[in-house]
Amino acid sequence: MPPPSGSSPQPRVVIAEDEALIRLDLAEMLAEEGYEVVGQAGDGEAAVELVLRHRPDLVVMDVKMPKLDGIAAAAQIAQERIAPVVMLTAFSQRELVERAREAGAMAYLVKPFTKSDLVPAIEMARSRFAEIRQLESEVGDLTDQLATRKAVERAKGLLQEALDISEPEAFRWIQRTAMDLRLTMMQVAQGVIDHGPALGKTAD
Repeated sequence: MPPPSGSSPQPRVVIAEDEALIRLDLAEMLAEEGYEVVGQAGDGEAAVELVLRHRPDLVVMDVKMPKLDGIAAAAQIAQERIAPVVMLTAFSQRELVERAREAGAMAYLVKPFTKSDLVPAIEMARSRFAEIRQLESEVGDLTDQLATRKAVERAKGLLQEALDISEPEAFRWIQRTAMDLRLTMMQVAQGVIDHGPALGKTAD
C-alpha cells in the first residue's frame, strides 16, 4: 500500500528464516531502523513467492531453510534483479558464504548478530545492488556486464587502499570520473587497474 500523503515511503523488506524467534528479532530490529516488514517466510519457496509478490527493497534470508535453501532462493531473486539479499549464516556455515556470493547475495551476517551488525550489512547490500543496477544500465551485453563488474570491483579495492575511502565512495569516484571524462565506468576502472593506485591519489 502507498504511504499516507505527506510521509516518506519506508524501505520494504522480506524476512526468510525458519527459526521463529530469530525472525521476530529481525523484524523488530528492522522496524527500529525504519523498515516496513511486508512478508515473513519460514522456507525458501515461500520466500521467493513473497519477494515476487511484494517486490521489496531488501531481503534478509537464512542460508539453511526447508524446501528450498537460501542460496538457491537468493539465486532466483538475484536473477530477477528485484532486491539485494543479505544472507544469514552460522559460524559452521562460513564455507557457504562464497556460494552465497556466487548466487547473487550482496552481503552476509554471521549468527548470532546484533543491530550494530545488521545495519552495516544492509547498507553494504543496498550499495552493491545499486552499483550493479547502475553498471547494467550502462552495459547491455551480459558478458560485458560481468567483465565490467570484475574490473570495477578490482579498481574499487585499489582506490580504497590508495585513498583510505569506503567501498561506496570508491564506486562514486569511478562513476564521477567517468562522467567528468566522458568515459565508461569500464574504461575508468581499467585505467585505475593499469596505472595503479597513483591514479586515485591524483584524483579529486
